[in-house]
Amino acid sequence: MEIRNKEYTLKNCKFVVNYDEVLENVNIVIQEDGYIKTIGRESEGDEIDCSNYVAIPGLVNAHTHTPMISLRGYYDDAELNEWLQKMWEYEKTFTLDAMNISSELAIIEMLSKGTTAFIDMYFNPDGVKSLAEKYGIRAYAGYTFLDDLFEPYEIDKKQRLLKQSELFRPVVNVHSVYSASLRTLELAKQLAEEMNTWIHIHVSETRKEIYEIKKKYGKFPVELLNELNMAQNSQMVHLGWVASWELNYVRHATHCPTSNMKLATAGFFPFKELLTKGVNVTIGTDGPASNNSLDMFREMKNAVLLQRHSYWDVEIKAHHVFKASTEEGYKLIGIKGGRIEEGYVADIVLLEKDNLYPLKKDRILSNIAYNAVGEHVRKVIVNGKLVYDEEKHKELFRKRRKELLELLDNIIP
Repeated sequence: MEIRNKEYTLKNCKFVVNYDEVLENVNIVIQEDGYIKTIGRESEGDEIDCSNYVAIPGLVNAHTHTPMISLRGYYDDAELNEWLQKMWEYEKTFTLDAMNISSELAIIEMLSKGTTAFIDMYFNPDGVKSLAEKYGIRAYAGYTFLDDLFEPYEIDKKQRLLKQSELFRPVVNVHSVYSASLRTLELAKQLAEEMNTWIHIHVSETRKEIYEIKKKYGKFPVELLNELNMAQNSQMVHLGWVASWELNYVRHATHCPTSNMKLATAGFFPFKELLTKGVNVTIGTDGPASNNSLDMFREMKNAVLLQRHSYWDVEIKAHHVFKASTEEGYKLIGIKGGRIEEGYVADIVLLEKDNLYPLKKDRILSNIAYNAVGEHVRKVIVNGKLVYDEEKHKELFRKRRKELLELLDNIIP
């Protein structure tokens, strides 16, 4: 049945999975305003047969760099500092057209793999906003403070021109403490406060970083952000080398396990300690040049595996990473979502049930976290609207991807 953007029902969903409960053979009624009306046996409006699907909340990719899909496979076998120098060298020649084409490729890929919202750090937020509205995905982006590449006051000026829309919200991106002066950090703090948004920043990613910042300022990176009154409003990404006492200053933390392993940053993300302190913990793929995947299902599995490898215990489980990728992601972006529940926004992903075998109620969450991949996604709903249907969009997406790749071949260096 076709959805006509009115009230409709996902009929007889085989399973509906939240991090803390699994429902079987239920209907989901979605209101015209994009919110979930009921979950149970009620049916209203048009119907979509959901009996072959497992419904999960939309996934939030809490940290990525979408234009870097052009750099997928480029200079893959280097440690972070050497790798970054190569990336920045490339980015000096990266045109805005190439960035936007690359972001479109990344959005097509993420959407088809069940990502309903993402937080982007790069230099083309206007393009990201237009693409989010074109494809129906939620996007959070901004210009990036990075002193070696951009004059901070120019970034401040451009950022203030960004406007919020239904699917887009500006965030203040700061590359890192080591790539921004104290003046730049203060400017970013003031900007975030005036724009009523948060700061998105790489923090304590390597041992080298924490030693350099300690030597320069007498404090570790998170301590420094706290001293500058920036910690409470910062989404801190990586935190592989954070000191135990610094955790008291963290409010929002994002784990990117695959990228950290690939770039050999070592350390480890203190997932269970952060949870104990009530920190909002989310998960991101990082960019497609350092991961190289944009698949949040693979990221959930790697998050569990890395924690167990680092700690020699099994305290971090499937439900922790599923919650981090759904409900906690929506908490970060300030939307009542990340759960399939009455009154929550209808951002929903439908997975082919036959790929999640043995199909048992007590195993379904485990199978999603440890076995599912983005290719198992069949339909994606954002704000109540069907924005990806494999039967309708797969060929369209394939054709558009081919067109974009041809354009990139002609303009990237």
